Amino acid sequence: MEKINHEFYMKKVLDLAKKGKGLVNPNPKVGAIIVKNGEIISEGYHKYYGGPHAEVYALKNAKKDIKGATLYVNLEPCSHYGKTPSCAVAVSKSGIKTVVIAMKDPNPKVSGKGIKILEDSGIEVINGIMEKESKRLNEVFIKHITTKEPFVLMKTASTLDGKIATKTGESKWITGEKSREKVHSVRNEYMGIMVGINTVLKDDPLLTTRIEKGRDPKVIVIDSKLKIPKECKILKTVNDRKIYIACTDKCNKEKKEYLKQIGVNIIELKGNKEERVPLKNLMKVLGEKGLDSILLEGGGTLNFSALKEKIVDKAMCFVAPKIIGGKESKAMIEGEGISHLKDVFTLSSCSVETIGEDILIEGYINK
Repeated sequence: MEKINHEFYMKKVLDLAKKGKGLVNPNPKVGAIIVKNGEIISEGYHKYYGGPHAEVYALKNAKKDIKGATLYVNLEPCSHYGKTPSCAVAVSKSGIKTVVIAMKDPNPKVSGKGIKILEDSGIEVINGIMEKESKRLNEVFIKHITTKEPFVLMKTASTLDGKIATKTGESKWITGEKSREKVHSVRNEYMGIMVGINTVLKDDPLLTTRIEKGRDPKVIVIDSKLKIPKECKILKTVNDRKIYIACTDKCNKEKKEYLKQIGVNIIELKGNKEERVPLKNLMKVLGEKGLDSILLEGGGTLNFSALKEKIVDKAMCFVAPKIIGGKESKAMIEGEGISHLKDVFTLSSCSVETIGEDILIEGYINK
C-alpha cells in the first residue's frame, strides 16, 4: 500500500490558513482540505471572526462525495458550540473516514475533546503532522488562550550601529520602503499597536495600516502623567478605533477627564517604584479586554522597560546598511541597560532575511 504523504497536504492547509491573517483575531488561523483517492476535492479556511470555520467551508465546498475521504486541518476541530456549531460534530456526521490534525486545541478547557468526538464516532484521527509549523502560525492565539495575555512583538528599525535617530532627532527614514511595507502588513495582523508618550511627542504618528483593505490596530499609549497633546493625530482617530492610554495614579486628573469625555479608554494603574506604568499588569488588563496581540513600536526607553518586565515574546529587528554614530544619537534599546553579560536578553529560533536593502532578524525572547 502506497504511503500517504500527510505533510504534502498539511502544507497546503497551512497556506490556506494564512489567508485569514488580520481577519480572524482573536480566533486562530485555520485551513482545511478534503482528499479522496489522492485528489483534493474540497478546501476552506476561516475567513473572518464570527464566520464559519474552515472545516465547515470544506464540507460545503466538496465537488464530489466525501464518504470515506480524509480531512486535513491544522487545528483540532472545535468541540463546543460558540459563535458557530461544533465542527467536530459536523465532521463526525459527514462520512469522513480519517482526520489528520497538526495540533490539539491549546485551550485547556477543550483540548482533546474534539478528537474524542471524532474517535467516538469511528473516525481515525492522526495528530501531530507539522505541529511545529502550526504552532508558529498560531503563536498569538496560543499565548492568549493559555495565559489570557496578549502576544507582544517588539519591532525595531535601526542602523548597523543600533541607532534609531541622529543626534538631532532625525529618523525618517532609517530603513527602506520595502521594510516599511512589511511593517504595515504586520500592523494589519496585530490587534493593538503600543508606543510611549515620547514617541507621540516627538513624531506625532498616526499608527495606521496603509495598505488596501487594511485594518487599523487599536492604539495603546504609555503615558504615566498624561502629557499627550490634545491636538495629536492619534486622538483625531478616536471615533474610528479604540484608543487606550495607560497612566499611573499620579496622572493629570483634569487631562484624564478630558480624554475620557472624547472617548479615550483610560487605564489607570498604580505606578511602580520608578513611577511608571507597570507593563506586566497592563498586559493582564489588555488581555482581559480581548486584545490577543500587540505590536510594540516604542523608543529605546519603552523597549528596555518591556524587555525588563518580560512582556516581550518576539523581536522583529530591521537593520539598515547605514551608520550614524554619536553618543547622543538615540539607540533602539536604552533605559538603564544591563550590568553583566550573564544577564543579557537572548533570542532563540532566529531567522534572517533580506527585505529590499535592509536585513530583517526575527527571534523569540528567552524568558
